[in-house]
Amino acid sequence: MNPGRAVVEGLTRVQRAPALLAGMWLTTVLVALPFALTLNGMIASHLGASLAAEAAADGVNFDWWNEFTAQATGIGQTFVPPIIGFAAPLGNLSELVDAEGLPVVVAPAVALHMAISAFLMGGVLDRLARNRATGSHAFFAASGVFFFRFLRLAIAAVLVYGFLFTTLHVWLFDTLYVSLTRDLAVERTAFVYRLLGYTLFATLLLAVNLVFDYAKIRAVVEDRRSMLGALTAAVRFVVRNRGATIGLYLMNAGAFAAVLFLYYVLAPSVGQGAGAWLVLLVGQLYIVLRVALRLQFAGSQIALFQSRLAHAAYTATPTPLWPESPAAESIGRVQRAELSVQS
Repeated sequence: MNPGRAVVEGLTRVQRAPALLAGMWLTTVLVALPFALTLNGMIASHLGASLAAEAAADGVNFDWWNEFTAQATGIGQTFVPPIIGFAAPLGNLSELVDAEGLPVVVAPAVALHMAISAFLMGGVLDRLARNRATGSHAFFAASGVFFFRFLRLAIAAVLVYGFLFTTLHVWLFDTLYVSLTRDLAVERTAFVYRLLGYTLFATLLLAVNLVFDYAKIRAVVEDRRSMLGALTAAVRFVVRNRGATIGLYLMNAGAFAAVLFLYYVLAPSVGQGAGAWLVLLVGQLYIVLRVALRLQFAGSQIALFQSRLAHAAYTATPTPLWPESPAAESIGRVQRAELSVQS
């Protein structure tokens, strides 16, 4: 299976699992809901029944917004203009490449979402690997089985990503880049150096992300208990199939870029005076598409792995038999019986 077919197969698997998509989206909403309600209470308390409340309901009141931000504490400090529209995902990407830490006030929400995702990931990968409905009991059973294994894998991930963001990133941009540009008089050359640094850092992130993706897949598909063994096996698979795995990753990344562009086109900005319901609707549409892409990403990687190196019978796509009818099974039983009698 080539990367293009794997992408199509991933989309097909997600299409066959609408409950999975709805459940993952609902999980995201439920995690954010308590924080959204807290922020809503703070805004309502600050606005009261003033004229500013009516202006804020009709659109954007920057005078009130600046006043609220100046006195806000806790989760209220996150209520800034960049949270609306395309600026939100753009800001997240900027923070990623610049290795900026999360604000303390949103760290609990991110940690909770990561913990729930780690619990559900086993069930998600198992459902996509089986490519058929499994029921809630089997889904949560798989989630429970792989949760503690993925926690051990997460320890390794924290160590590797921690090295990349706290050591390598600092050396690239705070040491090497500063040294290379100290006596430069051409700004364009400095930009090229920084672009090369971003490219190198992004390439290493891609490689690490690939390995951990396939480590999870091999753990689920092959029912591996050793996460060190899953990591080692993932490295072997990625190296041996580097063209296909990297090509598939880039195709999925291109799909994500297309969704970002669509959000850029549709998302209202703070200066357009868009109503709250429109902002909420477009934002939720973006989240649904992002969740679907995340599932498609996993589904396509599983499909590629199964087509090249599947060991568990339930995950390997069955080879079509002729004739494709119940008669095929009966014919097979008769042939096996005749062979046993002859022997």
